[in-house]
Amino acid sequence: QVQLVESGGGLVQAGGSLRLSCAASGSIFSFIAMGWYRRAPGKQRELVATISSGGTINYADSVQGRFSISRDNAKNTVYLQMNSLKPEDTAVYYCNRRDLYYRDYWGQGTQVTVSS
Repeated sequence: QVQLVESGGGLVQAGGSLRLSCAASGSIFSFIAMGWYRRAPGKQRELVATISSGGTINYADSVQGRFSISRDNAKNTVYLQMNSLKPEDTAVYYCNRRDLYYRDYWGQGTQVTVSS
């Protein structure tokens, strides 16, 4: 099993920044990608950003240019730097890891609230 633990959420004013972290532990083997998803109140979960094992990065159009995903392989940790935050970024953010068998693992989620 793989455990994912997120941290770094909180309350911030519009225009501010937050950095989310996701540490993976357990039966960690090669993976296809890790990433961040979010679910806003009353909405479906949506992709925010992903980074593949080869380093290919993908962003949702809504966060392109404001958010940056990165990873530290030695620490089995993926980060999401969020700048110029907007009230519409308010959501629960979930870390995801997809292994070579296309099994998805999820963290417990961390709340990000952006006040106007």
